Amino acid sequence: MAVVIRLSRVGTKHAPKYRVTVADSRRYVTGKYLEVLGTYNPLLKDESKRVVLDLAKTQAWIKKGAQPTDRVKHLMKLAAQSK
Repeated sequence: MAVVIRLSRVGTKHAPKYRVTVADSRRYVTGKYLEVLGTYNPLLKDESKRVVLDLAKTQAWIKKGAQPTDRVKHLMKLAAQSK
């Protein structure tokens, strides 16, 4: 099973919000997932609240072999800088 860490959109039209999820790569993007690691709300003005991500859980999944997408890698850097 190929496991990926990716974004899944949960917001409404013209108000995007995303969950950072761990899922099987063969599943649909907004389908069943294994775990939610955090959230991303690109419309928030406050940059410290824009990305909420549990970095310890994320690193644990990466050690288990999960592959983060490019966007998730960028969000991990932003979350690390805001702490």
